[in-house]
Amino acid sequence: MKELSLHILDIVENSFRAKASLVQLEIKEDSLKNKTSIKVIDDGVGMSELFLKEVTNPFKTTRTTRKVGLGLSLLKACAERCNGSFNIKSKEGLGTELFVSFEKNNIDLPPLGDIVGTIVALVGNRYYCDLSLKRYLDGNEYSIDTKAIKSVLECDDLSQIDILTWLKEFLEEKEKEL
Repeated sequence: MKELSLHILDIVENSFRAKASLVQLEIKEDSLKNKTSIKVIDDGVGMSELFLKEVTNPFKTTRTTRKVGLGLSLLKACAERCNGSFNIKSKEGLGTELFVSFEKNNIDLPPLGDIVGTIVALVGNRYYCDLSLKRYLDGNEYSIDTKAIKSVLECDDLSQIDILTWLKEFLEEKEKEL
């Protein structure tokens, strides 16, 4: 994948398919430490120990519409190419935690990409899963939490166009402030 945001989209969609009710996403970029990292934690159905051992095998997937699952294998390969790390933990019935890091100035590190569009797409999804985002860039940060947004709006469905438009504008402003 040409952008990290596409990896994030793929990973969080996996969490949605795993029946998560909450996905916690953290994206950190630290120039002083020369590190970019992504953490995704969900409370979905989790994976068996056997499946977890094979989860980065591109020919191992739970999807029935195709026999190839490239997302995690490509992400792991990218982390390794960029002198980073890839770690995934999961327990059946308890969810999954993924942590991946990259050397920030590595020539092979793809750009973050359209993180705003990715988050808006995830919030506007057809699944009823809450998403929290913590975004860090060189000591600056912001966060969003769909549970809090739903509470303020007194609304369970954030896929309405006016809400997604507001969210897009809010995220664009926060990204500029970073």
